[in-house]
Amino acid sequence: MFPTSFHLAVLAAGVLAQAPAPAPAPAVMASVEQCTPSVNQAERSATFVAQMTAVQGTQHMAMRIEVQERTPPDETFHTIVAPGLGMWRSSEPGVKVYKYVKELTNLAAPAAFRVQVHYRWLDNRGRVIKRAERRSPACLQPVDIPQPPARMPEA
Repeated sequence: MFPTSFHLAVLAAGVLAQAPAPAPAPAVMASVEQCTPSVNQAERSATFVAQMTAVQGTQHMAMRIEVQERTPPDETFHTIVAPGLGMWRSSEPGVKVYKYVKELTNLAAPAAFRVQVHYRWLDNRGRVIKRAERRSPACLQPVDIPQPPARMPEA
């Protein structure tokens, strides 16, 4: 018979061998990196980040970021049409992680802004091998930003 400590070591090794592997990084991501509300329109901004990871057979990756806005009294978001928005942006060949940052400035208020991102993975012939779509959380731009109360000077 083996000593008890040996049985415990074998049991522990078996438990470790059966532990689940860490979850792989998500293939796609769309997020708000920064949301800056302000009383002054020129100071209002939002920075959105979109990222995708290569899958097997990927030669190039591409993403299209559409900026969407919701203003009162609308209950739905609408895509903003402007030069430079909604264009496909492509990675260099062989890139494993492709990240794109979109900064918006001079935002209207009251409004909410988000991005809808379309992702494509392409093989060496330029054929789409996978597609995905994600929306970021919204960046809220209220009409009035609460200011701390002014302090009265002491006499």
